[in-house]
Amino acid sequence: MVSGSGICAREVVVDARHHMLGRLSSVVAKELLNGQHVSIVRCEEICISGGLVRQKMKYMRFLRKRMNTKPSHGPIHFRAPSKILWRTIRGMIPHKTKRGAAALARLKVYEGVPNQYMKKKRMVIPDALKVLRLQKGHKYCLLGKLSSEVGWNEYDTIKDLETKRKATAEVAYLRKKLLTKLRVKAEKIAEEKLGSQLDQSSALSLRLALRALPPAEDPRSVSQTSLFRLRTIFPIEIKAHP
Repeated sequence: MVSGSGICAREVVVDARHHMLGRLSSVVAKELLNGQHVSIVRCEEICISGGLVRQKMKYMRFLRKRMNTKPSHGPIHFRAPSKILWRTIRGMIPHKTKRGAAALARLKVYEGVPNQYMKKKRMVIPDALKVLRLQKGHKYCLLGKLSSEVGWNEYDTIKDLETKRKATAEVAYLRKKLLTKLRVKAEKIAEEKLGSQLDQSSALSLRLALRALPPAEDPRSVSQTSLFRLRTIFPIEIKAHP
């Protein structure tokens, strides 16, 4: 997903694993303002440049910023990785305007992968990947680990749930791979046994398709567009009459 790419899917699911926090937030913020619905999963695997000790010190300084007379008025210090990402994206959106509030409402963030997203296609953002944006040898830390150091208590629970999800997904993938292999083998056996009959059915389908052409077109002078259409429907060798 690239900003300004014109993606018009109803909802884009982004796998945030090993994405840089700031770069991920900037791309997602732009897509939200453009009208895209974005759901981000595995927020605990987001990377932040800099070692864990340094990032923890910065966050502890942030925790000391509060309103003296009534701290509940703000600023609110989120500990969960998903809420930290949400707050980062909010800072890149004019969320106090109607347009910004509507954009922020199109964002969903989660730790781990919820059930409703397990079978959906998950995308990555190349402009925000750690392997492409962080120089070799530079220190980094995971957002989930930082959150667990400053008060988030669900880190171990999410790790256990992710381990179970990966085991289930591996079993499903192996089953799908086996079924695909068996299907290819069955198709090959059927082709060997019914080769002549399949050739006759393909020829009959071709005659029916030529008969279905508009009356103005002569089958002996089929245009390139018609040939492309026929090749799309019937993947066999079709040549125009010389």
